[in-house]
Amino acid sequence: MTATSRAEGTAARQRVPAAERRDALIEAAVHEFAKGGLHGTPVDRIARRVGVAQPYVFSLFASKRELFLAAVERDFEVTAQTFSRAAAEYDPDLAAPGVDVLKAMGAAYGELVATDRDFLMLQHHAYAACDDVIIRDRVRTCYARLVAHVERLSGAEPERIDDFFRYGMWLNVAAAMGVEDLSAGCEWVRAEQDTGAPEQK
Repeated sequence: MTATSRAEGTAARQRVPAAERRDALIEAAVHEFAKGGLHGTPVDRIARRVGVAQPYVFSLFASKRELFLAAVERDFEVTAQTFSRAAAEYDPDLAAPGVDVLKAMGAAYGELVATDRDFLMLQHHAYAACDDVIIRDRVRTCYARLVAHVERLSGAEPERIDDFFRYGMWLNVAAAMGVEDLSAGCEWVRAEQDTGAPEQK
């Protein structure tokens, strides 16, 4: 590579708007924080994934915490978009018997957590990081907005909304462990009970 081509390549990288770099860093942060969480993920790893230097990251985000929160907010946005898309696509005339818009949204979410493990694990890391008051407050806000979003889309009664989110958390735990069922009598739970491990007291 000549000096001229190197200079042209450098100029091309520098011409990427900061907004695009910021978006790319958030996307990279989603994947990296999903693996290592807030405290186990070096910012430099996220920077390398995008092809920028670590100091550049801190020119766009005030701290590692703020980058983590941006990734968590992106995670909640994806969930909201998944619900919106399912609600928009729902047609009562074509739906299976007993499937209303809330169940259609739940099915879409189940597919999301089953197919995007980084998305799933970042959710777990978000809740685990709530010992940090700032993170806890932001996660609470994101969660409350998501509940309101589901209420608007579905028009369901509060009791059904509660059941919807309880089942969503159930799905999260099941997907994290790589199982489809968490019920006491399901096959894998019984198999684990029969391995001869000592009972917990």
